[in-house]
Amino acid sequence: MGETQLALATRCYVGGDARERAMQSLDAMLEDDIGELDAAHELQVDDDDFPVVDLSGPDAQVAGNLLRERWGEASLPAAGEVGTGTLTAWDEEALVLDVGTEVRVPRRKLGLGPGDPGEIRTRYGLVQHTPLQFVGGDTPRLADAERDRLYGWTRGEGRLNVNSATRAEVRATVNRAGHARDIVTVERLGLLEQSIVCKPDTDPPGLLASIGEYLPSELLCVVS
Repeated sequence: MGETQLALATRCYVGGDARERAMQSLDAMLEDDIGELDAAHELQVDDDDFPVVDLSGPDAQVAGNLLRERWGEASLPAAGEVGTGTLTAWDEEALVLDVGTEVRVPRRKLGLGPGDPGEIRTRYGLVQHTPLQFVGGDTPRLADAERDRLYGWTRGEGRLNVNSATRAEVRATVNRAGHARDIVTVERLGLLEQSIVCKPDTDPPGLLASIGEYLPSELLCVVS
């Protein structure tokens, strides 16, 4: 019988009831991802708040590969390989990603236009803990697919990005604030990081002002 373990490249950094709800949500998503395979899973959280999945059964390795593809793995990739880290900090020189150890992606390797990393983070709505793909090596760089995704956000209809809440919680908040008809959908960026996609006539800063009081979160707008 096969066994495998991996730490998912998303974090569960909330506490109390919110943590329990988040882990229940993640467990349900894992079941959706690998439920048709002959693999059992157990879920826990490590000391760095990364969810760790223990897989067993004949399809454990296949299940692990599917979860790596779906969520990314919190581990340092080899040089030239693509990995996923969660945005943990930023300064004038780099964005700092967490893969269980810190990875600094220098300003010159972001490829996201002018500004220092803090300004770039704000322009692209990168709330703290957002999972981002990067290429490993002595000088890590943002992955091409990640750059394309973020540039695509600025060419769309506008977004409001949120952390510290599950997708279901963000959807419920949008409904509670009376804005269900003003959005296209809520995209999941990570376990607790979501992107509210606005309709063409919806103003992201106005949406932020309306729902911000209901969410104990960081909220950043992406305006096209």
